[in-house]
Amino acid sequence: MRTIDNLAIAGKRVIMRVDFNVPLNDELKVTDDTRIRGALASINKILASGGSVILMSHLGRPKDSYDEKFSLIHILPNLEKLLDKKVIFANDCISPETVSLAKNLKPGDVMLLENLRFYKEEKAGDRDFAGKLAMLADLYVNDAFGTAHRAHASTSIIADFFPGKKAFGYLIQNELKSMNRVLETPAKPLTAIMGGAKVSDKILILENLLDKVDNLIIGGGMAYTFIKARGGDIGSSLVEEDKLDTAIKILSAASKKNVNVYLPEDDVLADAFDNNANKNVAVSGETPGGWMGLDIGPKTIKSFSDVIMASKTILWNGPMGVFEMSSFQEGTIQIAKAIAKATSKGAFSLIGGGDSVAAINKYDLKEKVSYVSTGGGAMLEYMEGKVLPGIKAINN
Repeated sequence: MRTIDNLAIAGKRVIMRVDFNVPLNDELKVTDDTRIRGALASINKILASGGSVILMSHLGRPKDSYDEKFSLIHILPNLEKLLDKKVIFANDCISPETVSLAKNLKPGDVMLLENLRFYKEEKAGDRDFAGKLAMLADLYVNDAFGTAHRAHASTSIIADFFPGKKAFGYLIQNELKSMNRVLETPAKPLTAIMGGAKVSDKILILENLLDKVDNLIIGGGMAYTFIKARGGDIGSSLVEEDKLDTAIKILSAASKKNVNVYLPEDDVLADAFDNNANKNVAVSGETPGGWMGLDIGPKTIKSFSDVIMASKTILWNGPMGVFEMSSFQEGTIQIAKAIAKATSKGAFSLIGGGDSVAAINKYDLKEKVSYVSTGGGAMLEYMEGKVLPGIKAINN
């Protein structure tokens, strides 16, 4: 893996793709700076090595032109505070003024380009646009894992202009190491916990994991497709009717590969999709009409937790219920706590996917698990066995 440590940085300008796509409130203030913090190690490495750094990122989904609410100038105060230094802001990405600012950078300087997605050429993977970005610097570093699955100008095409002068930053290095530890060299038993709403979102990762895991725990809304596929009654619970055959095929494949599959034994039911709905607990597969499962029940929490505690490697992607509602968050809380406890006893735990990460952060467990991935879609595609354009571009 070619990393930032392999580059001769002294006296060089390094253009680095980062993921500063952070949430902003109505006052356009950053509400969560986790992604900015994730880039600090690489930025500081460049500065300590005698280089200057040009940071580029997208923010939100502007419609291919300038939109003040998506300007990266809003994250400048947070970035300057975290770096404890002044950051030069370029009002554009490739204008003559930006080129001049880049040429005049001195060792130790940090410059932030305006939102890449103000240019339609960024998402289109335009080679000319990538070339203009490349002209700003001597070296290229990609440290934006969250966009590594996109063949955009700044994430993959630009790397072609830096033969022998490109590398991964520390964040991507840590992401790949953590995922390869699960996929390639896991301590056994390896348990994957899959949740979330839809089977269709997880088919490829489920199929790929069956060759690697010892235990597969299925919770969340997607569990009801499996329960119905096995002949259970699910009432008004979420189900993908067109994926019932797929669920059976996955269960059959798991059996042939000696993978233990764990589905909910009981469910917390509601008579409406509402935090204040009437609640009940029922055996899974025996949900009465008019009721829907919105969380796993106490017996399931116990059985899932027992499997987790006996595991040496744990992958978690997707909540166990509608954890955004306080009435249906208990299952997700307890599974998160079980993962943290197993980690404290020596297991390696990798958390990925927006909702799982949100749950870990919500319950203040980030420091109690082994690694929290910064890339939801990118992590899923990597786990599915796909080649990510942003990774391939550096490795070529």
